[in-house]
Amino acid sequence: MATVTRSIDTLTRDALAVLQPGFTGTTAPDWLLRRLDEGLATVALFGRNVHGPEQLAALSSRLRDVRGDLLIAIDEEGGDVTRLEVRGGSSFPGNLALGAVDDTELTRAVARELGRRLADCGVNVNWAPSADVNSNPANPVIGVRSFGAAPDLVARHTAAYIEGLQSAGVAACTKHFPGHGDTATDSHHDLPRITADLTTLQERELVPFRAAVAAGTRAVMSAHILLPALDAERPATLSPAALHGLLRAPATEGGLGFDGLIVTDGIEMRAISATYGIERGSVLALAAGADAICVGGGLADEDTVLRLRDALVRAVREGELPEERLADAAARVRALAHWTTGAGAGEGIAPAPGIGLTAARRALRLTSATPCPPLTGPAYVASFTPLANIAVGDETPWGVAAELSRLLPGTETAAYAAEDAAAGPRALVDTLLTAAGERPVVAVVRDLHRHPWMADALHALLTARPHTAVVEMGVPQAPPQGTPHLATHGAARVCAQAAAEALTGRRPN
Repeated sequence: MATVTRSIDTLTRDALAVLQPGFTGTTAPDWLLRRLDEGLATVALFGRNVHGPEQLAALSSRLRDVRGDLLIAIDEEGGDVTRLEVRGGSSFPGNLALGAVDDTELTRAVARELGRRLADCGVNVNWAPSADVNSNPANPVIGVRSFGAAPDLVARHTAAYIEGLQSAGVAACTKHFPGHGDTATDSHHDLPRITADLTTLQERELVPFRAAVAAGTRAVMSAHILLPALDAERPATLSPAALHGLLRAPATEGGLGFDGLIVTDGIEMRAISATYGIERGSVLALAAGADAICVGGGLADEDTVLRLRDALVRAVREGELPEERLADAAARVRALAHWTTGAGAGEGIAPAPGIGLTAARRALRLTSATPCPPLTGPAYVASFTPLANIAVGDETPWGVAAELSRLLPGTETAAYAAEDAAAGPRALVDTLLTAAGERPVVAVVRDLHRHPWMADALHALLTARPHTAVVEMGVPQAPPQGTPHLATHGAARVCAQAAAEALTGRRPN
């Protein structure tokens, strides 16, 4: 039986230190400030906490008035997943666009500028990049968040991204270990299962994570996925075989030799909460080798923090969680905080405000079987809109209408969803063409290959109006169709701007 030799106060501080909670609002609530004074070492930010750079910088400053070595973390991948620009769309294309260009210097430069902006706002941990190999085209949660489907490509861009981000003094948290790309289930909703054998994992999923460790990533985020080849019972976040035995183990023993901070994906995601509950899930994650518990995307209140704190303290006192394991985890959190205080926080990095648009323009791919003159007058933009996954959210705008309207005033748009196709694709298209009138139509789709209703509606539209332009803003897995067909490799605002420029042959002054 373990003997508890440290004071309850120390245990409580360590238990708070390993939590990465969120909160609501754009100012720090009193309860959060109190917990910082009691040992909380990390605060997680989401789109609900951000209204602009000045507000975010002021919020960060207020938090650090209480704790100077505070870790402030955010989920800012760029591209479709943005918190800094949640209401307007990102100034940076996401991973798939960078992978399509396949210029590691460009990826490094984009990540450096993103890191500089985060550092200017006081953020020093970014839950990025996604190092998942998007080997399953039906994946509902990764898609454009991945650099691509080839392990070596994903590996070199993962390394470049980490180097760029960390050169700005912002710690990278590479995710979702050991790889969320070969899933057809979103772990926000259920527990995905990957049936690949160990050889496949070593040759595919783990290649980018080895590159991330070699590049010096300061943190790695675990995935809530079940891999029977590693552990037949527990998902990776709760699996000693995955975290301690694979991620931590030295290369001589077949592991990755990672010695930094291991962070769980959101512990309140249903893959964990619906099966284990967040309290037991947190205890099991720490026991398995995780060092920090991410919570706050869905649960963002003081009660959640206290529940998890007390669960960890109780687990130590009852011998379920070794005291030394909790102390080691808290020490790793504090070690990362120490690194961030000496990392320079973007000092001396020249701003590169146009790098995101440059990357988006280079990522654009245009296909057309016949000549397609540029649009010169107002258009009608029909956005075929799938249900947004939770990681992206439904608050961030997407599509090309806003950017096209800047170049072609009078352009109008409407969104069409699966329920609009309930009466059949022809009825949807009749409604669409009535609204469009004589104006040229631009159809915007997202992951056309994953949504049969969308593919049927687009086919009916192109049959009725063959010269419709098609803009694919998801993974361009379906064959190109439309006059022209544009693949943006993501739905960031700059991707939309690049597409609007290509459709009109014009760039704004």
